[in-house]
Order: sequence, then structure tokens, then C-alpha cells
Amino acid sequence: MKDPPMKKKIIITGIAAGALLAVAVPLAASAHVHVNPEEVSAGATEALTFSFSHGCDDSPTTALTVTIPEGVGNATPVVQGGWTISRELGADGVPTSVTYTADAPIESGLKATVSMDVLIDTSAANSTLAFPVVQECVTGATEWTEVAADGVDPETLDAPAPLVTVGDAVAEGEEHGGHGEESAATEAEASPAGVDPVARWIAGGALVAGIAALVVAVVRRRA
Repeated sequence: MKDPPMKKKIIITGIAAGALLAVAVPLAASAHVHVNPEEVSAGATEALTFSFSHGCDDSPTTALTVTIPEGVGNATPVVQGGWTISRELGADGVPTSVTYTADAPIESGLKATVSMDVLIDTSAANSTLAFPVVQECVTGATEWTEVAADGVDPETLDAPAPLVTVGDAVAEGEEHGGHGEESAATEAEASPAGVDPVARWIAGGALVAGIAALVVAVVRRRA
């Protein structure tokens, strides 16, 4: 039987190890280049945002180069402050890669983002597209280009490429990016015509009944 001091030491050691693990796992997961959204619809134009908050072994980031995969019909980089943008175009005029060069090196621990509008081909429906990214730094570079084999968790890779899951093709007549449905829902909520008239009558009747009950109660109290 272990003496109490030894038992206490073992418990403290276990708690400390668990705490280190709890911190290390999120840090490892965050040390990637992420893409948002991770799910899109085929046949739609989506705004993809690539983000990072780390350098190359703490060396400040100077540029990101994103490779445009097959299944993307067009890619339009979004101009935003702090970055200079250059593109490599294919024979069809569609970018094959986009490079964002930072106006000033970005230190580790600072979150930075770059964006592009991409048109997802209908041929890419129900597939996963990888957007390999090369992160260049003041010292060195990291190639976020690994793609997991079937059945392998991408989070187990050392340098996974950002992945976008493509769903079914959008129905004909829908606006790209699903904005049509969102706008219609917003208009229905904002417009009085979008309110169910039956619901309004019921609500009005309940209000009248409530007022009548209040009057009766007041009269009885005075009586």
C-alpha cells in the first residue's frame, strides 16, 4: 500500500499531465491553415476565407500561396488591406494559384486572413476539394499540402491541406451561395404580409380576452 504523500504526488502528476495534454491538443489543432466555410454547394459561388495564427516555427509569415484545384470553375481573390495579390492563370484564364504577399511580416500569435470568391463546378458535387497552401516566412516555409487517405483523420497529418466538402448542386434559379433563400426568409420576417393572418387573428383575440378578464377582476374587487 502506497503511503499518502506518494499517492498525493501521483495524483498531482496525473493532473499536471492531463492539463498539458488539454492545452497541447488545441494548440496542435490550431497550428494549421484553416478554410471557412468547410461545406459548400456545387454550382454555387462561395467566399472562402483562409486563416492562420502562426508562422513557420515562430518565424513571421510573409506570403501565402493557394493552389486552385480542379473542380473550381473560377477564383476571384478579394482585395483587402495588408496584402498584395498576384495570380497564375491557366490557358482558360482561370487562376491556377493565388499568392497573397503580406505588406509587413505577420508574427506568430496574430490571426490573419485572406479571401477569394470561388465558383464550384457542378462536376465537383459530392466530393472533397483540397486547397494546398504554401506558407512562406522570413525563415523557412511550410507546405500545407498533405491529403489524408481514405479512413485517415486529416488532423493526424503534420501539414494537412485545407479541405472543402462539396454537397449537391444548387437547384436551378437559386442564387449563388444560397443568398436567395436567406434574403427571402429575411424579407418574409420583415414584411407584415409574410405573417400568417390566422395567427394574427388568434393573437388579437387573446389580447381582447385578456383585457376583458382584467376589467372583470377590477370590477369584482371594487364591488
